[in-house]
Amino acid sequence: MSKRKPSSTNTENLQKLLNFCGVVYAVDLLGGRWKMIILYKLEKRTLRFGELKSRIPDISDRMLTLHLQELERDGLITRTVYPEVPPRVEYSLTESARKLAPIWQQLEQWGLEHRGQLVPQQLTAGV
Repeated sequence: MSKRKPSSTNTENLQKLLNFCGVVYAVDLLGGRWKMIILYKLEKRTLRFGELKSRIPDISDRMLTLHLQELERDGLITRTVYPEVPPRVEYSLTESARKLAPIWQQLEQWGLEHRGQLVPQQLTAGV
């Protein structure tokens, strides 16, 4: 979202990690509250901005716009503009992002199972 100075220690450390480890690279691309949800919603079909916004509760226009721009820049979604008045813009997954679908489906299943395990424990522990 915000720009880091290219010479900052944070930027240098991130570059070393991105080149060192594929997991860090992937998490860096997909990190953030909304990116996985956007990809998940685009899994079944191509959607327009308004359709995405209505399917993702509480996301602001600005956040959706920024994440869509980042996902397009990173080669995970395709933005198609149709020369109509008013312009029609649609978003869809790239082939690279489609390869992630089984992974986020497994993450969803794991998350549901893990949350189900923690909630009863937290209730009995008085958290």
